[in-house]
Amino acid sequence: MTDPQHTPSEEKAANTSLGDLLGEVSRDISALMRQEVDLAKAELKQSATRAGKGAGLLGGAGYAGLMAVLFLSIALWWGLGHLIDNGWSAVVVALIWAIIAGILYLQGRKKLKDVQGMPQTADSLKKIPDTLKKNEENR
Repeated sequence: MTDPQHTPSEEKAANTSLGDLLGEVSRDISALMRQEVDLAKAELKQSATRAGKGAGLLGGAGYAGLMAVLFLSIALWWGLGHLIDNGWSAVVVALIWAIIAGILYLQGRKKLKDVQGMPQTADSLKKIPDTLKKNEENR
């Protein structure tokens, strides 16, 4: 009776030493890790490029919005100048912007006070030294 046909993988495993097999697995893992790092770099570069373009467009939109607000403020100043003296119309427009600035400041300060940072990460990092000490004691 003859042995059934072995697959090439089975024949290779039967004819190769354990050290050679472990070396091959180690090389494969290293190659896989390099490929994953290269993939991560490519994805990060693509994401950064898209984020840069988006940030540039948002910056342009912010500038356009600023110009719109500026010219609307000038138009309001000019329009109020027909109802009241031009000097007082400028003061009225400035007061409107001061009130808006104050409201935005108070809202922003309130939001910043609510920021907690990274409490879970900080807690995890505090536990690392204790974990390492336990491992050293077990040796």
